[in-house]
Amino acid sequence: MKAPGILPCIVTLAGLAAGLPAAGGLRAAEGRPVEIRVDLAEPVGPLRHVWAWIGYDEPNYTYLEDGRKLLTQVAAAFPVPVYVRAHNLLTSGDGEAGLKWGSTNAYTEDADGNPVYDWTIVDRIFDTYVERGMRPLVEIGFMPEDLSSRPEPYRHKWAPDRKYDEIFTGWTYPPDDYERWAELVYAWVRHSVDRYGREEVETWLWEPWNEPDIGYWRGTTEEYLKLYDYSVDAVLRALPTAQVGGPHTTGPGHESGSTFLRAFLDHVTAGANFVTGKTGSPLHFVAFHAKGFPTIVDGHVQMNLGLQLGDIAAGFDIVRAYPALADLPVIIGESDPEGCAACSVKDNPHNAYRNGTLYASYTAAAFPRKLELADTSGANFLGAVTWAFQFENQPWFAGYRSLATNGVAKPVLNVFRMFGMMSGERVSVHGGTGYDAGRIVQGSVREGPDVNAFAARNGREATILLWNYHDDDVAAAPSAVELRIAGVPAGRVLLHHYRIDADHSNAYEAWKRMGSPQAPTPRQFADLERASELALLQSPVWQGVPNGGLVLAVSLPRQGISLLRLSW
Repeated sequence: MKAPGILPCIVTLAGLAAGLPAAGGLRAAEGRPVEIRVDLAEPVGPLRHVWAWIGYDEPNYTYLEDGRKLLTQVAAAFPVPVYVRAHNLLTSGDGEAGLKWGSTNAYTEDADGNPVYDWTIVDRIFDTYVERGMRPLVEIGFMPEDLSSRPEPYRHKWAPDRKYDEIFTGWTYPPDDYERWAELVYAWVRHSVDRYGREEVETWLWEPWNEPDIGYWRGTTEEYLKLYDYSVDAVLRALPTAQVGGPHTTGPGHESGSTFLRAFLDHVTAGANFVTGKTGSPLHFVAFHAKGFPTIVDGHVQMNLGLQLGDIAAGFDIVRAYPALADLPVIIGESDPEGCAACSVKDNPHNAYRNGTLYASYTAAAFPRKLELADTSGANFLGAVTWAFQFENQPWFAGYRSLATNGVAKPVLNVFRMFGMMSGERVSVHGGTGYDAGRIVQGSVREGPDVNAFAARNGREATILLWNYHDDDVAAAPSAVELRIAGVPAGRVLLHHYRIDADHSNAYEAWKRMGSPQAPTPRQFADLERASELALLQSPVWQGVPNGGLVLAVSLPRQGISLLRLSW
C-alpha cells in the first residue's frame, strides 16, 4: 500500500560485518549495539488503533482552511475512522475562535424566556468531521450563557501570559434549570439523527462536560452527577442506541482526579439516579485524562513520561476495581506530555519540546507502553485522545501543542502516520535498553535512552517501529541497533525504511535552515510542505532472508524514530 504523505530520500546501504544487509545506511554508533528481537510468529494481541483520536479546545478552527487541511491529513493517516473531541460545542458567542475559546451559540432564549436552538455552527463543525469519515466524541458542554446559574462574566480574555484560572468564567457553572438543559441535549441528539442518520450517530460517543474535578466545573460533585444523569437520560431518550460515558476527570494518579473518578463510578453503579430515582446510571465507557509534566533542568527541557503513564496505570486499576464496570471500554480523553495546548514557548520555556523530534519520540515511546499497561491490568483500552490541533493566525512554530503550524505538519504528525501504517496482530518484542512501562512509571526515562520497538504482522507484511527516546533534551550520540527478526519466510523481503530525525520528516528543522521566516515565500512554503511529509530514509530495497531469520543494523539518532515495513 502507499502510505499517506510519503517523500522518498535516497541514501546508500552499508553491510554488516557478517555479510548481512544493513537497514538505515548510516554509520553505526560507537559502543555495543542494542539488541532488539522481534518474533513475527508470536502474536500478543490484536492491534487496535488506540492513537486514532485527537482533540482541541477551539472548535471554530475546525472549518477554517488550515483546520480542514489538517483534519484531511489526520483522516488519511489511519485505516480506521478517527474520533475527534472538542470543547465549547455549546458555548455562547459569535463563533470566532480564540486561544482556549470557541462558541456555537446553539442555545439562546427569546424575550419571553423560551428556548431558541440554532445548530448552524455546530453543523459546520460536525459536517467537517463526517465528510472525512471521522466520528465525534461529543463533549456535551459548555454551559450556554442563558442557562448558566452564574453567567457574568461569560467570555474570558485569556492569553498565554495570563493566569490559567482566568479562563473559568460563566460557562463553567451548572444550569439554572436542569430540565431545560436536558431538553437542549435531547434536541441536539435528535437534530444530529435527522441530519446525519441513525446509523451514523450510533457510531458517535457522547459524554457530558470536561474535567469536572477542577475549575472547568464550578458546581459541586453532586451537581455534576446530576448533570450527568440528566444529560445521558436526554441522549438515550433521543437515541436509545447511543453510547454514553464519562467523567473525563484529570489524572487518576492525583488526589482530585482519583477521588472524583471513584465518586462518579460509585454513583453510576450504586447511587440514586437524579432523573429516574432508580439505582445507577447508564455508562458505556469510562474516560479520564493523563498528562506528563516537563520542566527546565540545567537549561534544557526534561520530560516526564513516567508521570503520564502513572496516571494511566492508576486509572486502569480504579476501573478494574469495579466488577460491574471492569470490562467497559476505557478512553483516555486527553493524553499528552503536559496540560496546556495553548500555552506557547515564549511564556513557558518547558514547552520547547513541541516543535521538533522530542515530541515525536515521546509519542512513539508512550503509546506502546499504554498498550502494555492495558495488557497488564486487563483494562479494555479503546483509545487515547492527543489534545493537539492547529492554531490559526499564529506565528510559525510558536510552540503551541499542535500537529501543524500554518498548515504545515510538525514532526509529531509523522509518528501518527507511522502508527497508521501498522495493522494486524501485535507481535512479541524483546531486548532494548531495559525500559518497560513499570520501570518508566517508577522513574521515567532518566538513566539512559529508551531504545526499543513495537511490532505488528498482517499477512505477508510486518511493521516495526523503533525509537530512541530520553526525557532530557540534550545532544547525544546515535544508538546502534541490531534488530533480529524471526518468523520471516526464507527468501527475500522488500524493505521500506521511514525515518523522523533532524533531516527527515521534519519541517521545523527545514524552517530553521531557511532562517526561520515568519512570512515564507510561496517557494519556501512548498519546500516546508515537502519537508513535513513522512520520508523514506532510503529507496526500498530487497533483502535476502537466510533460514535463521533477518538481522538488520540501524543507527538511530537520539529522539529519532524509524518504521521498517517488510513485505514478501
